[in-house]
Amino acid sequence: MDNLSEALEKLKLGPGSRAPDSVEGSLDCLLKALAHNNTEASMKIQEMGVLPSLPALLSSESTCTAKVANIIAEVAKNEFMRGPCVDAGLIPPLVQLLTSPDQELLLQTGRALGNICYDSHSLQAQLINMGVIPTLVKLLGVHSHNTALTEMCLIAFGNLAELESSKEQFASTNIAEELVRLFQKQTEHEKREMVFEVLAPLAENDTIKLQLVEAGMVECLLEVVGQTVDGDREEDVAQLKTASDLMVLLLLGDESMQKLFEGGKGSVFQRVLSWIPSNNHQLQLAGALAIANFARNDGNCIHMVDTGIVQQLLELLRRHVDEGNVTVQHAALSALRNLAIPVVNKAKMLSAGVADVVLKFLQSEMPPVQFKLLGTLRMLIDTQAEAAEQLGTNDKLLERLVEWCEAKDHAGVMGESNRLLSALIRHSKSKAVVKVVIEGGGVKHLVTMATSEHMIMQNEALVALGLIAALDLVAAEKDFEGSGLVAMLHRLLADERSAPEIKYNSMILVCSVMGSEPLHKEVRGLAFMDVVAKLRTHDNKTVSHQASLTEQRLTSQS
Repeated sequence: MDNLSEALEKLKLGPGSRAPDSVEGSLDCLLKALAHNNTEASMKIQEMGVLPSLPALLSSESTCTAKVANIIAEVAKNEFMRGPCVDAGLIPPLVQLLTSPDQELLLQTGRALGNICYDSHSLQAQLINMGVIPTLVKLLGVHSHNTALTEMCLIAFGNLAELESSKEQFASTNIAEELVRLFQKQTEHEKREMVFEVLAPLAENDTIKLQLVEAGMVECLLEVVGQTVDGDREEDVAQLKTASDLMVLLLLGDESMQKLFEGGKGSVFQRVLSWIPSNNHQLQLAGALAIANFARNDGNCIHMVDTGIVQQLLELLRRHVDEGNVTVQHAALSALRNLAIPVVNKAKMLSAGVADVVLKFLQSEMPPVQFKLLGTLRMLIDTQAEAAEQLGTNDKLLERLVEWCEAKDHAGVMGESNRLLSALIRHSKSKAVVKVVIEGGGVKHLVTMATSEHMIMQNEALVALGLIAALDLVAAEKDFEGSGLVAMLHRLLADERSAPEIKYNSMILVCSVMGSEPLHKEVRGLAFMDVVAKLRTHDNKTVSHQASLTEQRLTSQS
């Protein structure tokens, strides 16, 4: 420790007061002490105030500079030393050294910066602002043969890519090409995994997604899938999952997805299709998620339904009714839901038996599956009166819907249940469906839905309630009374924040329920005339016209 103290004293002297040999000897002493007991040596360095002397040693690039950077890297392994390193002004001179041609110096500099900024988003952001990303990308290209330097760059990219502010800078470099080139060279699982860890956060950016696709990343991923799909080693399973997951992520970008779809003729699209009938659950999952991502515009959806993808997805779901792989169920239902969005696909998918297969999952107790199941059925029956009536008179479905309408722990499931309940009435316009909903206890849920914070759900509920009142007011009367329908309508009409559509449909419903004596009595008991009179001067002409009609109705039946 005496030798260490002496070495530290020498380093504290000004640049002109020490011989080069003396400096190098002191640095070697520090490195030896840090190797022996890093924490203790670091504390001593801090106590003796040596850190502020190091920027000068870094600035006068010499044979010693790499050792200085190495010392900083070792010291900064300790969390308590990172703040003092920053305070000593070490970051700017270290960043300057990233342009050096000396590979050992580059390696130690990268380590030093990485350790100082470890786990600190603010310091990493500072590095980004200082322009390290383009510099590091260039280093990766120039020194791709140097394994240690390559790994240092990858670790830096992995840390910096977590910051949203880095994505734009990465996108302005040729990072995609460099990473694809590097990936193609790797054969070991661990090395590939390092590249994957950088690719995943970068591929969240749509510009970089497209760059990766154009650089040939997808072909690399398909090759990995081909190499690992039949493997049973742990690393094969891990690589298969990582590669197929990344493939799905690249398809989340609109441009990258469309480029790979190629009008339904793309080789990548065809390969992904072949994953669905696979016996490998990971590939089934990735295949179904990929189809869901390809099905993000009407043209793609129509093409896929016309080329028989629905049957493949249904077969996959049938295989998982009993096997019960929740992630595959969820993915396949997601794909079917998206495919059902274009109007021209709905009847074709209903004819293919989609609703029947989807209903087999009513027994599922998994909220993600329940959510997608409900969404798929809702998309299928949109504008399809016959299917809406058929499903709306299915007692098991209605029973489950009413149960899920109370799933307060799962807001998504609760919301979709309410929306499907409303959709069954709105699209069927059937008295038989209304009867089943009333008998099943669904009315109160629609009344609650009409108070939702989402306008679209409010409107759907009001239209469904209007149809119930029009088709079977007598049967619904008690439920309307018990659920406080009239008071809820008064609140909606009196609330200035209610959208024009909400006010319009609320007034339609008020007129409808006045055919019931007890509900008419409730209307008379509340000051409806006042709120409706105010709406006669509403900016929206449809609302003001309906207000006049409602006022006449209220007056004639008062």
